[in-house]
Amino acid sequence: MSQDGLEPASETPSDEWLSYQGAPTGTEIECEGWRQEAALRMLNNNLDPEVAEDPQNLVVYGGAGRAARSWDAYDAILSELRDLGDEETLLVQSGKPVGRFPTHEQAPRVLIANSNLVGNWDNWEHFHELEADGKIMYGQMTAGSWAYIGTQGIIQGTYETLAELARQEYDGDLRGNTVVTSGLGGMSGAQPLAVTMNYGVCIVAEIDESRIDRRIETGYCMEKVETLDEAIERAMDAAEAGEPYSVGVHMNAAEMLDGMLERDFVPDVITDQTSAHDVMEGYYPSGYTIEEAGDLRERDPDRYREESLDTMERHLDAILTMQDRGAVAFEYGNNIRGQVQEHRDRDDAFDFPGFVPAYIRPQFCRGRGPFRWAALSGDPEDIRRTDEAILELFPEKERLARWIDLAQEQVQFQGLPSRVCWLGYNTDSEGDEAEDSLTERARFALRINELVAEGEISAPVVVTRDHLDAGSVASPFRETEDMKDGTDAVADWPILNALLNCAAGADIVSVHDGGGVGIGNSLHANNHVVLDGSELAEKKARRVFTTDPGMGVVRHADAGYEEAIDEAEESDVPIPMRDN
Repeated sequence: MSQDGLEPASETPSDEWLSYQGAPTGTEIECEGWRQEAALRMLNNNLDPEVAEDPQNLVVYGGAGRAARSWDAYDAILSELRDLGDEETLLVQSGKPVGRFPTHEQAPRVLIANSNLVGNWDNWEHFHELEADGKIMYGQMTAGSWAYIGTQGIIQGTYETLAELARQEYDGDLRGNTVVTSGLGGMSGAQPLAVTMNYGVCIVAEIDESRIDRRIETGYCMEKVETLDEAIERAMDAAEAGEPYSVGVHMNAAEMLDGMLERDFVPDVITDQTSAHDVMEGYYPSGYTIEEAGDLRERDPDRYREESLDTMERHLDAILTMQDRGAVAFEYGNNIRGQVQEHRDRDDAFDFPGFVPAYIRPQFCRGRGPFRWAALSGDPEDIRRTDEAILELFPEKERLARWIDLAQEQVQFQGLPSRVCWLGYNTDSEGDEAEDSLTERARFALRINELVAEGEISAPVVVTRDHLDAGSVASPFRETEDMKDGTDAVADWPILNALLNCAAGADIVSVHDGGGVGIGNSLHANNHVVLDGSELAEKKARRVFTTDPGMGVVRHADAGYEEAIDEAEESDVPIPMRDN
């Protein structure tokens, strides 16, 4: 449903999708090569019912983030990928295949652009007009770039954010502290598990009860309760005992926070990860069930929009009040502050920070970010072997070792078995060996490529990442909020990132508008590299996993961050005009 009340005609899901129900697995392929096969499998993995929020409607996560524009377009993409040669490149424009050209074997096999509009028309209204006519789609970040791996993909980023919060505010973990938040969707569903991994206590509101049940079923949330009083009581008992605990409450987010304030309950930490970037499809107004809200959206979209924004303002007011009463408050990248500021003319909407400037930017300065990979075989043992490899490569990284242990114990695979780890640049350029000039990401990728070649991993591994990365995004309400030099809205950087990764030989490269903060509010890029054990894969990995994290270093060094300048000096990253 668009903000105008328009909705693209409903379609019957593709027969091919119905037959797949997730990514093909094993070592036999149906395409001309593994690079094309990886694209086909990752697209279908995005639409695996275990992974996607609403795969029957091509929605992967975030309310409207799609993997393909229509079922006809989905079928056409699969057909093109099966026929795509090793020296050809397929073009996909907002989820629709539009061309195929002869290139060369080191060029990307697929180039994707989603939701991009010219500046003067870069807004939800124009986007929805085009969407209703079937001419564009919203790709979110990893939905339309075929890089989504379910909640397992965001869990470490959430874990890292909360670990840094705990380091800054408490004694290194969240033991004895309560975190209150909202949302248990495709991205937000990682929150309760990330809190308990940091030994804290989490209360989370979710209006869609089926999402709470799903998170309990997959181990991301421990319990569901019927009343807010019960949730508060259990959370306080767990915090007093210093025990990790998480509980889902079937409530509207704003109503839950108002209820807490009425009870004089103020958590230690307050945040939110509802899909507030999307007023119509991602956020729900107070006073309605899911079904009632859907009916209102259909009957009276203007009223839905206004009531949704009214609820959002109440939600933000409660966060500000909790902050005034002593809670640590931060926005978790969903643009609720920007929505209230723009549509309700609130000058105080940004009186609490976003998570990137508060906790993540020092990692971006070092080129660190959410590096992830999927086993195309579908065999969990292949991921176990990659876990062993990363621990062998980086024995000095105690935090990484702890993460791998926690992930193996507590993070269930969804769709293709996958893992995510925050790796960066850090070449240790003072060493004498050739390997010492490789970035962390390149060292890992080359080792995995060797294991595939040696048969220790049964089929190729595809390495990708979130768009929320060190040098791949311009997003003034999230990743580039409050940049030191005021370049929050300069969008040259993600374009340069995509161009450079094409030049380096990434196998899929994509550029999107909107992401998790909405049309007109960000520009971001992504890439995939297929590690099939070949010399070609080794060359590509060596280059891409230098250029990609390197963009984070140069972007932040250019903005004047000392951590990035130090990284450039330590890892010998050439930066022209550094003295300027």
